[in-house]
Amino acid sequence: MAAQQGDGSEDDATLSPVTAAILLPPTKHCLHSINSTVFIRQLPSQGLSFQLWPAATTFLTLLDDHRRNPSTGPLGPTLTALDARRPPLKILELGSGTGLVGIAAAVTLGASVTVTDLPHVIPNLLFNVEANAAVLAANGGVVHVAALRWGEAEDVEVIGREFDLIIASDVVYHDHLYEPLLKTLRLLILGGEEAEEGRVFVMAHLRRWKKDSAFFKKARKVFEVEVLHVDPPCHGSRVGVTVYHFTGKKSSKKLLKANNANANGIA
Repeated sequence: MAAQQGDGSEDDATLSPVTAAILLPPTKHCLHSINSTVFIRQLPSQGLSFQLWPAATTFLTLLDDHRRNPSTGPLGPTLTALDARRPPLKILELGSGTGLVGIAAAVTLGASVTVTDLPHVIPNLLFNVEANAAVLAANGGVVHVAALRWGEAEDVEVIGREFDLIIASDVVYHDHLYEPLLKTLRLLILGGEEAEEGRVFVMAHLRRWKKDSAFFKKARKVFEVEVLHVDPPCHGSRVGVTVYHFTGKKSSKKLLKANNANANGIA
């Protein structure tokens, strides 16, 4: 989860790696498909972006299941279609937080993954990527770390759009960030001359409030949104984690191209 805040809250605290490292021991996350473990450092006192959330665990489990049996899991159709493209698979993770999902994707898929978050989250992301260097190398995975602010077109230009898959977990949280997140998704999926047909965004989400529906209502105006998987409720929750599949609507792509042409003075 990435808080993506800029209002002086605890999520904008400056990370001090030396003092923060002793707050909690790393958590271990087993990948049974490769008989390995991913280690993740959490720093709860630093804010929301430094903690693990339920949707990340669900995403990791689905990636692990896909590695064991690609033909049966809910991620199978999406990832199998992407496997036909140029190897290795290039993945962008938004709001990476601790980096668990991005690291797991790199390990289980042998992919090149770029994990992103706000600048103050980057040191802990780097720490977790480096802590898992051995398991990444052993499985052909590569993880790059970069800052990315939602809603900022210049950040998207720096990161680039040449990704096969975009992923995220538990990023629909603060309602004032719905539009910035959607703008970034529009830029990545619909924008740019190099945008490919079939670019996909897969998001794991645990619904917490009724207001979450506002994000999906806005998203469905420009994206086709499908449900890939639903976890059963656990730990007293009324709902489980849901995994969604987003692709751009053809009408949205045509409208965006027309708007860009008009902006550039093209008849």
